[in-house]
Amino acid sequence: MQHLPFPLAEEPDPQTAETGRLLFAGETEFLKGVVAMSGLPPADRIEVCFAGRSNVGKSSLINALTGRKGLARASNTPGRTQEINFFTVGPSHYLVDLPGYGYANAPVAIVAKWQKLLKQYLSGRQTLRRAFVLIDARHGVKPVDEEILSLMDSSALTFQVVLTKTDKIKTSERDAVLAQVRAALVKHPAAFPEIILTSSEKGEGIATLRAVIATLV
Repeated sequence: MQHLPFPLAEEPDPQTAETGRLLFAGETEFLKGVVAMSGLPPADRIEVCFAGRSNVGKSSLINALTGRKGLARASNTPGRTQEINFFTVGPSHYLVDLPGYGYANAPVAIVAKWQKLLKQYLSGRQTLRRAFVLIDARHGVKPVDEEILSLMDSSALTFQVVLTKTDKIKTSERDAVLAQVRAALVKHPAAFPEIILTSSEKGEGIATLRAVIATLV
């Protein structure tokens, strides 16, 4: 039994795991990229969004969840994607890929524009059930991540931290990273009290994350 703050999410029971598998076994398609609130699709299904600094592995994680290698396009150029990208998951869910943050080379005006759009989206989308904030397991929470976590707090949107690339660190290093992440999350009232460990390459945590998404109501 874990008594730490922000314990690791447990693996789902077989029935819940199957619910998650079935959700993502259906058809998943790119719907549209949105650059203004007026372009959002109808709020007619459960929605979850993914946020993370550039090159945290967001596209790889979405591809692993959906089993579609080329669904979310990865870019080696930080900040290239300036759109909120919507994907349909069967008839019941949207997956939403938010622009990567933490890019110093983008023009200030562009950064300000997408930050405004992001805040409007996070606080004004009634079908948005949870944000998953991706943190690189090799680096933990950085100052640039604190900005997005604070934005979630101010939007009153529950967010859950997903550690990515856990296959890239040694098991002996994991505890120190988790301690740092937990210490950071204690300051954020909107943080959901469980952490999910994932590796898109090895498949770790994918069934857990699928089950979490599939059981949100």
